[in-house]
Amino acid sequence: MNEKSEGRLARAASPYLRSAVHQEVDWYEWGEEAFARARAEDKPILLDIGAVWCHWCHVIDRESYENPQLAAIINRLFVPVKVDRDERPDVDARYQAAISTLSGQGGWPLTGFLLPDGRPFFGGTYFPPEDAMGRPGFRRILEAVAAGFRDRRADVEEAASRLAEAVANAETFAGGRGEFDSRVAEDQAESIVSLFDSRDGGFGRAPKFPHPAALDLLLECHQAGSGTRMLEVAAFTLEKMGSGGVYDQLAGGFHRYSVDERWCVPHFEKMSYDNSELLKNFLHGFQVAREPLFREIAEGIVDWTNAVLSDQSRGGFYASQDADQTLDDDGDYFTWTQDEVRAALAPEEARVVELRYDVESRGEMHHNPAKNVLWIARSVADVAKTIGGGMDIGTVVATLASAKEKLLAARAARPAPFVDTTLYVAWNAMFVSAYLDAAAVFGGEKGEACRDFALKTLDRMLGEAWSDARGFAHRMGGARLEGSLDDQIFAGIALLDAYEATLDKKYFDAARRAADFAIAEYFDTQGGGFFDRASGAPPMGGLELRRKPLQDSPTPGANSSAAILLDRLHGYTGDARYRACAEATLEAFAGIAPQFGIHAASYGLAALLHARRPFEVVITGASEDPQAAALETAANSVYRFGKAVLRVTPERMAAPDALAPALAETLPHLRADVAQALVCVGTTCRPPVNDPAALVALLRQKPVVLSA
Repeated sequence: MNEKSEGRLARAASPYLRSAVHQEVDWYEWGEEAFARARAEDKPILLDIGAVWCHWCHVIDRESYENPQLAAIINRLFVPVKVDRDERPDVDARYQAAISTLSGQGGWPLTGFLLPDGRPFFGGTYFPPEDAMGRPGFRRILEAVAAGFRDRRADVEEAASRLAEAVANAETFAGGRGEFDSRVAEDQAESIVSLFDSRDGGFGRAPKFPHPAALDLLLECHQAGSGTRMLEVAAFTLEKMGSGGVYDQLAGGFHRYSVDERWCVPHFEKMSYDNSELLKNFLHGFQVAREPLFREIAEGIVDWTNAVLSDQSRGGFYASQDADQTLDDDGDYFTWTQDEVRAALAPEEARVVELRYDVESRGEMHHNPAKNVLWIARSVADVAKTIGGGMDIGTVVATLASAKEKLLAARAARPAPFVDTTLYVAWNAMFVSAYLDAAAVFGGEKGEACRDFALKTLDRMLGEAWSDARGFAHRMGGARLEGSLDDQIFAGIALLDAYEATLDKKYFDAARRAADFAIAEYFDTQGGGFFDRASGAPPMGGLELRRKPLQDSPTPGANSSAAILLDRLHGYTGDARYRACAEATLEAFAGIAPQFGIHAASYGLAALLHARRPFEVVITGASEDPQAAALETAANSVYRFGKAVLRVTPERMAAPDALAPALAETLPHLRADVAQALVCVGTTCRPPVNDPAALVALLRQKPVVLSA
């Protein structure tokens, strides 16, 4: 054990860094202390970027960094630096871009070799300790890299300079400007459809990742009148994902991605940002297709999140759940042998589960062929028909319910994978937005519970992470870690969502402050678009480039999301500055966005919203008026991207300064005690309707509203 490294990492906030305290590698956290030593001793830096949920990060830890001989080589030849990619997304993004350019590989663990000033000159992902699988062994790489740094320094310096320049051009999208054209959204949607896997759903081949923004784009294009094909693609993909092993059929929640084309065998980690965005997808899919399975999956995500990935007492959404309990298993907590199923259930329950979820003596897991991933192989009707003997559909449903409870209880007795309870602001904000979406779609007690928890989380975020001088921090709790563009933008969106759900002006004012801070500190006044780090941020060391995030990777692209936030704020304020910044942001990427296709679907959504403009559905009427409640339910039943449903009661109308400026201009002429619905853009509204069916028809029209 290295006492210096142990002392440094033991103080770290990151559980990933703390997990390495026992290693003999003399690890540093990312920071000036490491760079100062590298400069003083003229040594290259070994950079390890990973995460606590990452299986192969733990593998390289065990195989290489816990190997005393390799640790000695590293300590002698390098200054080793360990980074948590969740804690430092700015560091990760830059070195992912650089190492991918060098090696054609990205992902975690990311292994980089840097000059003392932080410029990378070599790297890759996972390296085996010795030569294996066609890869050079880590020992050989360490010695060769150190020799190259020592003996061919000029060549290494020149290569690092060329790489840094190439990454800077790529990450700032030099030459990417163009004239804004809303048709990019339709072009992107067509491109996404061309990637559709008509047999198994999803896009492309294995491994298959969810693409939440792409699904929302397809659903919105369908709602805007692009025909049924886009709905078919989105709905089939949602059905296959929700029926597959990538969805936890027992407890709910989605694993990270599927290693096969059928969505059957996942990488078992569960991420906050995947589940928040997929929750929105299934809610929106239910609104459009009215498929009960989609609501069931959405409810399952919420139930699992409440139970495992959230602080129910204080508010807050945790970061992730690990894939494995130990390095020797591969999803063993989540998978089942046939004997394990039969030991937990009565014979008739086991038979139903085996048919429903394809549990056999030989399963899908390579490391243990007896292990089965639970996925929906047969419909309830087919299970009943296969069993026969008077087993009807109702009996199968009841049997499955009791069997799932028993299997969950048996699974709960197993050692559970680690949950990272860090509260990252951007990811919390995304889940707040998703829970407020769920509140509107679910209604009733479940919807109210989602709403209450979202607001509790948002209030905690404002109390613990916001600073008027420094904006939102990157995490709640502990020593302040400066925020990124994602933290400001997704928090601003969540605050605006909360205002729409409550008409509480404190959320609207906070949303404006977040947006104004982002414009002041992150916006590029020369070229348009937003940088990921604030202009006043301290030097990060290493690749000191001003990066503009565009891709959905996998969280929605921050620049596209910024344009969405600003256009929504313009609709409420009439402040031309917001719309001008939104348009400049879209123009900054207009020449390049079409090439990103499915990987920048958020840009398509932002382009649609900018061209069509956000709209509000204003529902008036007394708080207990059943007609007003029916209109609100009708408005919430229809998915349109950028639609807000605002419930305005006489009490809310009477409250001073309760309404955003544009609403305040529009609504004084209305009788707040009369149940009616208006569809408004800025200060322009369609004639009011008081029939829920007429309101639904209005919301489904193309175009929904006229640009104001």
